[in-house]
This record gives sequence, C-alpha cells and structure tokens, in this order.
Amino acid sequence: MFSLLKDRKVLRRDILASLVVFLVALPLCVGVAVASGVPAELGLITGIVGGLVVGCLPGSSLQVSGPAAGLTVLVYEAVKEFGLGTLGAIVLVSGVLQLALGAFGFGRWFRAISIAVVQGMLAGIGLVLVLGQVYAMADTAQPSGGLGKVGGLLELLVGIVTDTTALTAFLIGAGTIAVLVLWPRLPARFRVLPGPLAAVGLATGTVFLLDLPVAKVEVQGLLESISPPGLGAFGELGTIAAVGTVLAFTLIASAESLFSAAAVDRMHDGPRTDYNKELMAQGVGNTLCGALGALPMTAVIVRSAANVQAGARTSLSRVLHGLWLLLFAALLPAAIGVIPLAALAGVLVHAGCKLIPVRDLAPLWRDHRGEAVILVVTALAILVTNLFEGVVLGLLLAVVKTAWEISHLNVDVRELTGGRLVVTITGNATFLRLPRTMEQLEELPKDRPIELDLSGLRHVDHACRVALENWALRHNDGGTEPVRMNPPVAESGRSTTAS
Repeated sequence: MFSLLKDRKVLRRDILASLVVFLVALPLCVGVAVASGVPAELGLITGIVGGLVVGCLPGSSLQVSGPAAGLTVLVYEAVKEFGLGTLGAIVLVSGVLQLALGAFGFGRWFRAISIAVVQGMLAGIGLVLVLGQVYAMADTAQPSGGLGKVGGLLELLVGIVTDTTALTAFLIGAGTIAVLVLWPRLPARFRVLPGPLAAVGLATGTVFLLDLPVAKVEVQGLLESISPPGLGAFGELGTIAAVGTVLAFTLIASAESLFSAAAVDRMHDGPRTDYNKELMAQGVGNTLCGALGALPMTAVIVRSAANVQAGARTSLSRVLHGLWLLLFAALLPAAIGVIPLAALAGVLVHAGCKLIPVRDLAPLWRDHRGEAVILVVTALAILVTNLFEGVVLGLLLAVVKTAWEISHLNVDVRELTGGRLVVTITGNATFLRLPRTMEQLEELPKDRPIELDLSGLRHVDHACRVALENWALRHNDGGTEPVRMNPPVAESGRSTTAS
C-alpha cells in the first residue's frame, strides 16, 4: 500500500474516494441506528471503528465496513428483548467467535452457504425492514412481529389519511424515496453528492424552511453514547434465546461480509481477499464495537461499491472515511439533530426494497425451481418467525434439496431365458428415495426367481440396507427360489464384493 501511496495520483484518488464513501456512509450510519432503536451516535461509532480499525487490518483492501441495513431487524429485536445494555455483550461475543472462526480457517466455508438461503435471508430482512420503516415514515410506532406489521397496514393507511401530522411526515419520507429512485437517472453534472445524502439533505432543508411538525433525530453526544457492557450483561447471555441471537449475529455478519468481499473482488483487479483474515478483521471490529456498546458491523456492499467506483486503490480510502466520520460526530453533532426521522426511514425503505430480488425470481423459478422455493420460504419464514429461525429453516431446506438431488436411484428390470428376473439398482440408495424404490420392488412377481444386482450402487444408508434385506427375505413365495442379492449389500458406502 505504502509504495502505491508514493504516487500522488493514487493518493489523490484515495482521498477523493474516502470523501465519497463518507458522504454515502453518514446517512446510512445514522439511519440504521435509529431504525435499530438505539441512539444515532452508536451507528457513527460503528462506522468509525469500521474505518479506523478494520480499515487498517488485512483481508480485503477495498471493502468498507460499518452498520448494515441487513442487521437492523436483528438488532431491533435484540434491543427489544434484552435491552441496550446487553447489546454490547452480544456484539462482543459475536466478534470473539468471528476471531476464532477466522483463526481456525473457517472463513472459506462461509462461501459454501447456499446462495438461495443468503438471498432469502436478505429478502426476509428487506421485507421486515420495509414494513417496519413504513410506520416510521409516518412517525408512528411499528407493531411487533412481521405479521403484526402486515396486519397493521390498513390502520396505518387510515391514520395517514386522517392525521395531518402523520401525512406530512409520510410525504417527507415518500419524497426521500422519490429522490433516491430518480437520482441515478439525472445527468452526471447534477449528481455531485451521493443519492442518500442528497435525499436526506433535501428533506431536511424542506422541513426546516417550511417549519414542518415532524419528529427529528435525538442527539446526546458521541462520548455520552458510549456505554461498555457490564458483567451483568454477560450474565444474561446464558439463555437459549441469547445464544441463538449471538449465533445469528455471527453467522449473518460473517456471511454478509464475505459475500460482499467476493462481490468487491469482481469489481477491481487489485489484491484478492484473504477470507480468513477478513473474518478476523470483522471479529476485531465487532469485539471493539461490543466493548463500546455500539452496533454490530459487517462489510457493506453499497459503501464498498462506492469506494471502488470512486477510484480507490488502497485501504487508505476506507481509513480516511472513518476519520471524516469521527470529525463530523465530534465537531458537528448538532447537524444530526435537524434530520427528520421520516427521511431516514425513507432511505431504509429504499435500501430494504433493494434487498428483495424481485427481478431475479422469475428467471430463478424458470431455471432452478428448487432454489427459488428455498429463497421464498426463507424470506417468509423470517417475516413470520424471526431472523435466526428463518435462516436455519432455509439452511435445512438447502441440505434436504441437495440430498434429494444427489440421491438418484434407478431400478431396471430385465428378464433372462427361463423366466429369471434381474433387477439392477444403480445410484445412491438413501432413505429419501426408499418409498418409491420399495413400491417398485414389491410390484415384482413373487413366483419368479429374482436376482438383485447391487453392483451399481455408490452408497447405501442404513435404512435402505435394512429395507432391501427384509424385502429379499420375505418377497418370494415358499416354493420359489429365494431372492439372490449380488453382491450382498453393505451399509458403509459401496456394496461388498460377493465371495
């Protein structure tokens, strides 16, 4: 890195890229914190740690870390169930787990997680995020649970129509979304600022100039927001619910970071990501964020893409973006307090919609129907239950789907001279294919000599071994030659060779 920075062009591009990333990260850090139900400054602290600490560590040189919309739902539920004081302990333990996983070389295994599960996870998060932030756009408290949010939409609509204050706030949020949608379509000379900052800035200016009665972000100061978890907070992590939350934080933050790293690697031709080192870097960041009582962090594809597209060449850009966040939070804290909550909610509704792969569903259903089912079921499960249970269900479905696809089993029957039947079974004999296989075998005549050729089996599980042996013993009538198994079936994988 240092050799590249001797080049003034590289140094200038990295500094300019850091400013772009800072302007993208600022509204998102604040918005994610507010949507998570914690002070806005905690989002900035996580962004600062992601820049100044994780930015200096090896792993991925160009991806940028900070609070992510993908963890908003989980953080909100964790704060609601365990309290803000315990959040730091949860994040800290998750960071330590990430460090351990990286140290033991588990980073590359996160690349093996089914893409459909990850897309379903992000889609489920997007659904819950959109449904929750629609209420925040109207300055209205959101119901608990995904189904509660869906069920309250009609009442929300009535409230917006009948309440002038709610309507005003909702229009501010809707205007923010409109700016975000239209911003990329504007000529380049008008897009000096990143879309999120421009949208929030226009909304804030409108509220200020018209003196509109909408709720604004509450500010309490950077240092005042730091609240390290006490020993009592760690004592609350012994419950099953808390352990599940820690595992969910670890799994989702790690997977999102490493998938983001893979995506960023495809955007540039610089050094490739070391996944284990990147996982350890994220672990260091989350451990520190937990110690400060801040939000969890992941690598964020929006900021990372902005960093690459702005021309960054080294990790200096992401380090400097953390410095700019620190200076802003320390020198201009009052600027946060004029931002309307409805505008931040609009930013997150837009971000949540982008997490839902609507355009990809039709092609996925056409080409890989099983993957599409996993995606949809995972997303709906997250909406109906919670993030952890939804992801676990998605992973289980992916495993079952894979097991079903690899357990191909073919039963072929041919007749030899003299009436003897040769039944050849090939493929992988697992319990998933057992019902259909046994139906085919039981339809065979019981008054004919039968030879069961198992030499083409690559794998036989215990259930199939027992079922085949029992069928061979009982199938033929008493006066008919017993079923011959050639070779005798073995449970350990391949069939044994006949003696």
